[in-house]
Amino acid sequence: MKLAIVGLGKMGANMAERLRRAGHEVVGYDPYSDASDVDSLAAMVEALGDGPRVVWCMVPSGDITESTITEVGGLLAEGDVVVDGGNSNFHDSLRRAEALAGRGVGWVDAGTSGGVWGLENGYALMVGGTDDDVAKVWPALEALSPGEGRGLAHVGPPGAGHFTKMVHNGVEYGMMQAYAEGFAILEASDLDIDIAAGFRSWQHGSVVRSWLLDLLVRALQDDPGLGDIAPVAADSGEGRWTVEEAIRTGVAAPVISAALFARFVSQDERDVAMRAVAALRNQFGGHAVTHVDDEQG
Repeated sequence: MKLAIVGLGKMGANMAERLRRAGHEVVGYDPYSDASDVDSLAAMVEALGDGPRVVWCMVPSGDITESTITEVGGLLAEGDVVVDGGNSNFHDSLRRAEALAGRGVGWVDAGTSGGVWGLENGYALMVGGTDDDVAKVWPALEALSPGEGRGLAHVGPPGAGHFTKMVHNGVEYGMMQAYAEGFAILEASDLDIDIAAGFRSWQHGSVVRSWLLDLLVRALQDDPGLGDIAPVAADSGEGRWTVEEAIRTGVAAPVISAALFARFVSQDERDVAMRAVAALRNQFGGHAVTHVDDEQG
């Protein structure tokens, strides 16, 4: 099939390449990339020819996704389909699907996981949309997936794909935090444990083996103590949304919530809350307080 991809960053460019390797014709557009095939969204849509036309957006979530989908939607016609493969909030996906439906333009939200490794390994794809709209995109989805029916699922109506990807990323937060805490406990031991060897043993036969573990082993091979990495971890939004949805629906999610808050702590250079904890321990128990001057000295 022939389709367009807007956004040729690491993910979008790799997805375009994987589609081309599978025999699909891709028109790529990115005003900030030399790999762009056209110089405007209008030229991109025109290059797709007759409908139904499919435009796949792989731009960062937020304002740029909003403006891109709004402009693309205005260029497309009844029967065409917009795919959002980014990490959009599912509430935005529902709103955009409804707005496009008013013009007869279809919508597919494709939660996409696989990162920079997806080019070779394929991507896990969690797809939301109507049966008709998803069917128009299905050949591309199959090409992007790992193949043989693996990693690809039409999970529900519009919004369901991004909702599922949101929860996926929330689970990812919890798994990453568990591995990180395990690393910290091993590293603190006085038994002189070969931590990298220990993690390598977990990669085969263990109940905690996973791709995240494989990536941690890879990182430890490059930097055994991870000493070159600052202890700061950003949160890109999906963890917050997962916790917000858990609160809204009354679902207990202590692991994901704790993992999210751990990232907040890593981003707080002032660590105001822990200063208060230290002060309170000193007040009621007389526990020693480490003063800033002592720590810096």
